[in-house]
Order: sequence, then C-alpha cells, then structure tokens
Amino acid sequence: MYKYNPLHCLPSSAELPDSDDTPVDSELQILIPNLLLAILSTIWQNRDDWYFGINMGVYYQPNQDAIVPDGFLSLGVERFVGENGRSSYVLWEEDNIPPILAIEIVSQTYNGEYEQKKTNYAELGILYYVIYAPTRLRRKRQRLEVYHLVNGEYILQPGDKIWMPEIGLGIGRERGTYQGKIREWLFWYDENGNRYQTPEEIVATQQQQLEQTQQQLQELLARLQQQGIDTNTL
Repeated sequence: MYKYNPLHCLPSSAELPDSDDTPVDSELQILIPNLLLAILSTIWQNRDDWYFGINMGVYYQPNQDAIVPDGFLSLGVERFVGENGRSSYVLWEEDNIPPILAIEIVSQTYNGEYEQKKTNYAELGILYYVIYAPTRLRRKRQRLEVYHLVNGEYILQPGDKIWMPEIGLGIGRERGTYQGKIREWLFWYDENGNRYQTPEEIVATQQQQLEQTQQQLQELLARLQQQGIDTNTL
C-alpha cells in the first residue's frame, strides 16, 4: 500500500524564490554581516556544523513568504551544500533547524526591526535577535540591542557585549578597521570579553611577528660576529 509522505510535496530550495527583490539601502547591511562571517570562518574553520547566511531568504512554512534577515547563524546544519551552496535557507531541508541568531542592521529606511520582525523571529523560535543601528536613528533605543527568547518572549540583554552560551560566542560593538574602513563594527567575543581578530588583523599580527623574528635574528648574528664567530658557517 502506498504511504503518503507530505514532505515529498513540499517545494525545494531550487523551486522557491531566493530573494524578495528588495535591495539593501546601506552598504553597512552587507559589510557588517560579511565581517562577522569572515571572523567566524577563521575561528570555526575546523567546524562543519554551522552556516551563516547574509540577506538570504529563510522559509519556514510552505505557503508563507520567506523572511530575509540581514544576517543569520544556524548551528547543527551542514556548512557547505553542494558546489553552488544554498540559494535560500529552507527549514524542511535543514531538519527543521531554525537559525539560532538573526541580525538586522537599521538603515535610513526603517523597516519594522523593532516590531514586526521581532514578532516573526520569536514565532520562528530564533533564540537571539540582534538589532544594530549604526547611526542610532530612533530615540530611546540603544545602538546595539540583543534580545534573548525566553518562554516565547524576547528579553533585552544589558550591555554592549553580550555572551550567548548556547552559541559559545559573545557579540558586541567597538571601533575597528575592516576593508580599510575605520568605524564602529560588530564583532564576536570570547567568554572573557576578548574580541576575536579580523582576518586583516591576523595577517597584520603575523607580519609583525615575522618582522620581530627577523630583527632578533639579525641582532643575534651581529652579536656572534662581534665575538669573532663566522656566521656564514652556521
């Protein structure tokens, strides 16, 4: 007897729109999530159980439009899917694992980040919701607000660096340099509040260490030569 499996009738990611065709109106909506992804790709380079999406549709019901966070993080899913990657994040293709964190960057065009999107993300079960307003457009709002979902309700967490134990990371804001642009950015932090370096900073640190090693070697060779030791035979 044929057994009907409703999952076989659900649309696949290849059949669903991969965008809501709404253009971002600030380059920070792309740059800030890209920086967070770049850092994650360094500190979690040996892990394959996570995915960070940027301006990508998240489908959670077959007959519902996708929600499109500026950035989101999922844990317990495949990091890489095929050669071309994901076109969208479809819950029924991801073992019904919702993102654990969603990020919205408030731009000049206010887009319901504090009301409707908060409701949508809570219904989806996203554990942490991050709202960052680089220019602090709204009065009585913090520049960075991190909400933790507790019993179906988002609770605002205090401070500018928030530790998220379920993720094993903190998130916060401070000034730094990314792609040559000096401004305040969002960064990941460890449990002790230490900021993880950007790939650019890692390269700069390695270069500095190399230069220090070369200088120490030159000083050592100079001392040996002063002592009459032929350094060409070393």
